[in-house]
Amino acid sequence: MPGPTPLWYAVEEGKYEVVRILLERGDVDPNIPDTDSGRTPLSLAVTGSSEGIVELLLERHDTNPNLADTDFEQTPLSFAAEKGYEEIVKLLLARQDTNLNTLDISPGQTPLELAAKNGHNGVVKLLLGRGADPNAQSGRTPLSLAAENGHEGVVRTLLKRDDVNPNITDTENGRTPLSWAAGKGHAGVVRTLLKRDKVSPNITDTENGRTPLWWAAGEGHKGVVRILLKRNDLDPNIPDTQYGRTPLSRAASGWHEGVIKMLLTRNDVDPNRADTNGRTPLLWAAQGWCEGVVKMLLKRKDVNTNVPDIDGKTPLWFAARNGHERMVRLLVERPETNPNTVDAQHGQTPLSLAANLGHEGVVGILLERNDVNLNIANTRCGRTPLECAVSNGHQAIAMMLQERANRISRNADSVPATEQIPLGISMLSEPPSKRARRF
Repeated sequence: MPGPTPLWYAVEEGKYEVVRILLERGDVDPNIPDTDSGRTPLSLAVTGSSEGIVELLLERHDTNPNLADTDFEQTPLSFAAEKGYEEIVKLLLARQDTNLNTLDISPGQTPLELAAKNGHNGVVKLLLGRGADPNAQSGRTPLSLAAENGHEGVVRTLLKRDDVNPNITDTENGRTPLSWAAGKGHAGVVRTLLKRDKVSPNITDTENGRTPLWWAAGEGHKGVVRILLKRNDLDPNIPDTQYGRTPLSRAASGWHEGVIKMLLTRNDVDPNRADTNGRTPLLWAAQGWCEGVVKMLLKRKDVNTNVPDIDGKTPLWFAARNGHERMVRLLVERPETNPNTVDAQHGQTPLSLAANLGHEGVVGILLERNDVNLNIANTRCGRTPLECAVSNGHQAIAMMLQERANRISRNADSVPATEQIPLGISMLSEPPSKRARRF
């Protein structure tokens, strides 16, 4: 391939008159590219946004408007559409031999897709007016790309076309334009898309089965969630297929309190739907230290506080393990909360966990419940909560547990208090080696 020609250099320098003089020569080839990037004089002129020189070059009928460079395989139209050079696009489209559907090498998109992705509404209108296919895609439709990037004007332009299908999914993730807009938080685009009768708010993507509401809730996009919840045909409980998590579950795990508050205003939202690991929204919030979310969920009378995950761990179990006193109180104030559930791995109750870890405040709150069982030994070491407290040197907790045990014993057998054996206190005074042998 020969090196840059005088014409190429003149275009690069923006020398309009020199370009005009050279093009008057019939023996000047206007299509010879340089050796580095493979750009023709026309491609170079478009790159430099030199409208006058582009017009001069296109007046030569032997100038090929469809030659792509070797770096990105972009044609002049592709580059102009991507950058939003409307006047240059007009000049290129005036040539009937300009190809509207060439693909660049990265990311492999047509001029219409590039213009839509970058929000160049004027260019989109020009390309559509020339006959570009609004549904053609190299993986994503123009509508999908515009929706993801929040280009509401482009979305409106495309949706004015009756032949635009708003539900075409992309080839990689199987997501619709509505799914992309919802996940990115583009409320205006979501509202515009939902005005089309054929757009369903319940279409799931093919990769993970996630709805637009799932995406919006998971990212904390309150504006989008509010718009979607106004649709009477919306199903707010559709779980994804990867983890079985509903929009409420996803929002709870992400601590999105505003979204959760909106979701719970819908009576048809199921607050107890567990994911594939058995975790409910309440459990996610308790595990994640999110007191505000726990408070909101507990305002719903139909919230079940005892649903365990696949390991047998309940919301109270996690709150007790974390030492979160206010959360523990919120949970045990619900009379139906069972304080004696054990996990499947070590057979530990919330009381056993708190006693073992030294969470004195949590132990005190749990002991306010008359139905808390002091005698459940964990399967890991066979110790009761009192024995765990003694073993780990938590003297204050041991005394609290011993006092409660003595009170129960007095009530049951009327044994004089002087005859009660202060197990926790006596053992704490013993050397660690002796204590270990006794347990």
